[in-house]
Amino acid sequence: MDVSVTGTQLALSFAGIILLMLGIILFMRRRYSSKADAGYASSGAANSIKGRNKYPGANPFSLSGTFFNLGLALALGIVALAFGWTQYEKEVFIPDDALEIEEDIEIEPPRTAEPPPPPPPPPPPVIEEVPEEEILEEEEPEFVDMSVDEETIVEAPIVEEKAPPPPPPPPPPPPEPKVEEIFKVVEQMPRFPGCENISGGDAEKKKCADQKMLEFIYKNIKYPAIARENGVEGTVVVQFVVDQDGSINDAKVVRDIGAGCGEESLRVVGLMNKQGIKWTPGKQRGRPVKVQFNLPVKFRLE
Repeated sequence: MDVSVTGTQLALSFAGIILLMLGIILFMRRRYSSKADAGYASSGAANSIKGRNKYPGANPFSLSGTFFNLGLALALGIVALAFGWTQYEKEVFIPDDALEIEEDIEIEPPRTAEPPPPPPPPPPPVIEEVPEEEILEEEEPEFVDMSVDEETIVEAPIVEEKAPPPPPPPPPPPPEPKVEEIFKVVEQMPRFPGCENISGGDAEKKKCADQKMLEFIYKNIKYPAIARENGVEGTVVVQFVVDQDGSINDAKVVRDIGAGCGEESLRVVGLMNKQGIKWTPGKQRGRPVKVQFNLPVKFRLE
């Protein structure tokens, strides 16, 4: 027989058993107290077997079989209740269109490192035209007598001290660290963990991962009290980047409906890193890459 008992029913059953035991104890104490007041005759025998009991008329073991059967029945009942105790998981409400975004949102494209622009080309050389008159009318070279003899005094040339060379220019700055490109669409999109061992292709795994992601989001999200009191409903869009190792980075709200709903959505997304949840990273040409992900979170009053 399949018996399911909730936690409330189990607690009430234990309370009833305790009250029953207390009632039996009080009843038996009152009964034996009344018999004690009536008085029992002493046996007066010191050495006989009957003399072991001071009051032979009071037999404390007369109800031992009854109490044994009662204790056995209570023990079996407690065991049955313990095996029938069933814990029911809280039902998570997930909207049918949880992953659909009603309107196109203007999302800033991911910033990636752009190569520096090429340097401008050098200016073309300027060709100056020489007049023909200057070419034709060249002055004849002047010859100077450089011959010397024994009486010629040759003076040593004056050597001018040269200034020290200028210091070398400073080294160029180190190149900026290479920033990985962030993709918006890749061959294999990132997936929430928990569905990698199921049979099927990427489409089946993606569908299963989306369902598990929605269960995690709507199980942990709490409707802000101020939004509930003012009847605020709508869709919040949280944008984040799934890194090559599956961690969540750069989470931000790109569409907010106010009343604390954006902050609550951001808190639940950040809860993935706090609980150590690692996504299956997206892949482009078989290599893990950073992928931008847009997650809609719908707030609806029941």
